Amino acid sequence: MTVDFQNIEEKSFPNFKGGEKSLEAKMFFDGKCRMLSARLEPGASIGLHTHDTSCEVILVQSGSGVAICDGIEEPVSAGTVHYCPKGHSHTLINNGTAPLCFLGIVPEQ
Repeated sequence: MTVDFQNIEEKSFPNFKGGEKSLEAKMFFDGKCRMLSARLEPGASIGLHTHDTSCEVILVQSGSGVAICDGIEEPVSAGTVHYCPKGHSHTLINNGTAPLCFLGIVPEQ
């Protein structure tokens, strides 16, 4: 199966999960796995949240920022992968000067 994000409408999610500004994303969900091609503009963030029933994998495609998982801050940039295991909490922050673009994958349990 191919997921073509070019043919999925982009939507804006203001203050996503309690974050700053908006998350711009094209989302795919088949009932078993959620995938999103997303963008955080400079100063935007995804709020701190816990993955109670699943993990999340975030592949940074461009830009830079910081991921905080269980209180540990790690820089992210193009080519890095941030992993938040099931039962853990994380946030993603664009503290850079360019858009932070990423692919997020959340398998549902």
